[in-house]
Amino acid sequence: QVQLVESGGGLVQTGGSLRLSCAASGRIFSLNYMAWYRQAPGKQRELVVGPTSGGSTNYADSVKGRFTISRDNAKNTVYLQMNSLKPEDTAVYYCNVRTSNDGVVIDNWGQGTQVTVSS
Repeated sequence: QVQLVESGGGLVQTGGSLRLSCAASGRIFSLNYMAWYRQAPGKQRELVVGPTSGGSTNYADSVKGRFTISRDNAKNTVYLQMNSLKPEDTAVYYCNVRTSNDGVVIDNWGQGTQVTVSS
């Protein structure tokens, strides 16, 4: 069973920075399969960044140039560095990884970590 635990959220002023962590346990073939999503109140969950395919990582237009995903394979952890934060970045952030068992693809989610950006 894959378990994901997000941390690092909090309250920050506009223009500030946060680094989110997603610690994974269980069998994950590659951290390249990791992705970050976020969900603001009253909105659908949206893809922020990931997964990485063919050496290319796609970022949502709204965060491109401000957010960066990184990985520590030895620690089985992915990070989301968030700079130049804006109030519209306020959301619960979730990490995600897709795994398969007997050919069935499963989405694995953490519990989420709240990011609040104040004006």
